[in-house]
Amino acid sequence: MSTATRTDTPSPAPHAADSHEVIRVHGARENNLRDVSIEIPKRRLTVFTGVSGSGKSSLVFDTIAAESQRLINETYSAFVQGFMPTPDRPDVDVLEGLTTAIIVDQQRMGADPRSTVGTATDANAMLRILFSRLAQPHLGPPGAYAFNVPSVRASGAITVERGAKKAVKATFSRTGGMCTRCEGRGSVSDIDLTQLYDDSKSLSEGAFTIPGWKSESFWTVRVYAESGFLDPDKPIREFTEQEMRDFLHREPTKVKVEGVNLTYEGLIPKIQKSFLAKDKEAMQPHIREFVERAVTFTTCPECDGTRLSEGARSSRIGAISIADACAMEIRDLAEWVRGLDEPSVAPLLATLQQTLDSFVEIGLGYLSLDRSAGTLSGGEAQRVKMIRHLGSPLTDITYVFDEPTAGLHPHDIQRMNNLLLRLRDKGNTVLVVEHKPETIAIADHVVDLGPGAGTEGGTVCFEGTVEGLRTGGTRTGRHFDDRARLKEKVRTATGVLEIRGATAHNLQDVDVDIPLGVLCVVTGVAGSGKSSLVHGSIPAGAGVVSIDQSPIRGSRRSNPATYTGLLDPVRKAFAKANGVKPALFSANSEGACLHCKGAGVIYTDLAMMAGVATTCEECEGKRFQASVLEYRLGGRDISEVLAMSVTGAEEFLGTGEARVPAAHRILERLVDVGLGYLGLGQPLTTLSGGERQRLKLATHMSEKGGVYVLDEPTTGLHLADVEQLLGLLDRLVDSGKSVVVVEHHQAVMAHADWIVDLGPGAGHDGGRIVFEGTPADLVAARSTLTGEHLAAYVGG
Repeated sequence: MSTATRTDTPSPAPHAADSHEVIRVHGARENNLRDVSIEIPKRRLTVFTGVSGSGKSSLVFDTIAAESQRLINETYSAFVQGFMPTPDRPDVDVLEGLTTAIIVDQQRMGADPRSTVGTATDANAMLRILFSRLAQPHLGPPGAYAFNVPSVRASGAITVERGAKKAVKATFSRTGGMCTRCEGRGSVSDIDLTQLYDDSKSLSEGAFTIPGWKSESFWTVRVYAESGFLDPDKPIREFTEQEMRDFLHREPTKVKVEGVNLTYEGLIPKIQKSFLAKDKEAMQPHIREFVERAVTFTTCPECDGTRLSEGARSSRIGAISIADACAMEIRDLAEWVRGLDEPSVAPLLATLQQTLDSFVEIGLGYLSLDRSAGTLSGGEAQRVKMIRHLGSPLTDITYVFDEPTAGLHPHDIQRMNNLLLRLRDKGNTVLVVEHKPETIAIADHVVDLGPGAGTEGGTVCFEGTVEGLRTGGTRTGRHFDDRARLKEKVRTATGVLEIRGATAHNLQDVDVDIPLGVLCVVTGVAGSGKSSLVHGSIPAGAGVVSIDQSPIRGSRRSNPATYTGLLDPVRKAFAKANGVKPALFSANSEGACLHCKGAGVIYTDLAMMAGVATTCEECEGKRFQASVLEYRLGGRDISEVLAMSVTGAEEFLGTGEARVPAAHRILERLVDVGLGYLGLGQPLTTLSGGERQRLKLATHMSEKGGVYVLDEPTTGLHLADVEQLLGLLDRLVDSGKSVVVVEHHQAVMAHADWIVDLGPGAGHDGGRIVFEGTPADLVAARSTLTGEHLAAYVGG
């Protein structure tokens, strides 16, 4: 054995490879960014903060992460790139020092009914392999335990064109685990026929009660009345069996009505295609209300909601079937897997064990693998996406997080902070967009964008340490140590909303009275049963307007004016003032520029290369035909109105000849939720998560109902904006509404009149009411986790 001798020689000059210690951004102009230039240290935890809409996501996600992913895609062959998404190159002059970016965002998981926590994380795939190897009776390969795989049988002749053509007889069968009744969905839909028509009337007497179908001149109604299959003058309840079958279930059939060829189709398939196949959130309020009334979802009676076939449910390891395993809380499933000692599948058990332990470590041990992915909150979905990265041996990766503490109780935030620090300590660059002071406090480097939102933001106001931020004088720095105080006087309830025997999900036969006429906050650790209580247990018909966390969808043609319904009264006002049709003032209808079809830009698809968008030369990006722009209201054309901010439009449409009261009311609500800076024609695709949440809130505020239920309205809100939200909630209560808020933010708890605290833990350790009373009583008692954290927050 020999050892090298060491001589004292001067240390060599730094290696050239060590000089790339920063991610350098120069001249970023994506969305509202204004020529932002910045250097971000590598292998450090950098937190980006600023008011909602200040440009944080535009810099982190749409510039740095997007360019990293685009460059990685370019390393594949042109053939492979043809099958991949082709993001545009961000609008930036220079981006240097990029590393592979892994984005862990708050995009809700697909709401496909067959998507579950297990299928989204590969845990189901490993469980299926485990059962296909060990379960008795043996069913077959892993697909036999998959609720997404139907059983298939086929036989016939196939011709193989190879050399001499030869027909070969073949039979084929595949055993799948899908329940044949619900097709792997776990529930079956049932249409309430009483909501579709009044069976005491005939078709000619206007029997239909479907929105928009009440007019006998409506073509769809005329097809039913004049098809020849039904007697239009006979009450529906007197239809023969054949007439009823034709009326409800007949396959599409060509018929002639007044010499016009039309298609007749049974009422139930017609309703399924015209209403149920559409996204409920995108429907007009009265249509959405009809769908919620007319369609009921019940647990599949054949598989009892497990989604699996009889064979898959009867094949077991010990006493446990794959349906039982998926229904367990993940922490219990992890214990069960730990108890399996089978050398033949040891590598599989080790990997499955690691995945399940990651769920527990990240605070999601209360979930089950059969939980529908669409029912996860934004915070839960983001943490589920983190699981595959926790044990990764990769280093020098850039991890990008979007508010990882969203949906977390103060008790759980420390655990999330530890995970972020652990990723950094493995030699990775961690970029976090965040508003919570607890997470900003652990940053190595802080970048504060602003000073305002929208056109008033897009610049870097501060970069440096957390201590520097505190004294830097920026809006974030000034509000960093803000703490709400407990109210000295709380409102008195005017009544109660009774919930009795609530058992949804993990609720344990809960009885609770939600006070009305006050601001009531429902809180508790993640997974304690808050959403199950508020969204799943409030009795129907209680006049509740529910505003949950589901995202608003919108294409680049959608904007705040179209989403809120603001454009309808504005179009009618333009039409009335100029004596023309309202459709002329829609860029998606008759008034659209013929060259760009109302998009304002021409998109050129370059296959696997990034597409190019150029401003339309015909309309110069205004989206309307030149003839339409000659029509004016109050001296402005329609494109000028759409170019206004909400605040500007509120002033313009509130007085003078351009006064449009219906539009003005919508604009007032947008200002109330803090969106006065948004452009009316700004595409929804450019809005931040917090802006979309508040846009949804403003839209729902017009709905008639005495009780508003809000699910974590502070998500995506800056510290300074929370105060404005509290003012809005107060105004709602003072106007006679009852407001119930599911929330973790201590400022909202401190501002409440009444608190309902669920717990004490998550999953089967939760589901009980651990406190009901005023915030002052909760702080004084300190009997729950929430009480301890709220007391520390208010300095009690």
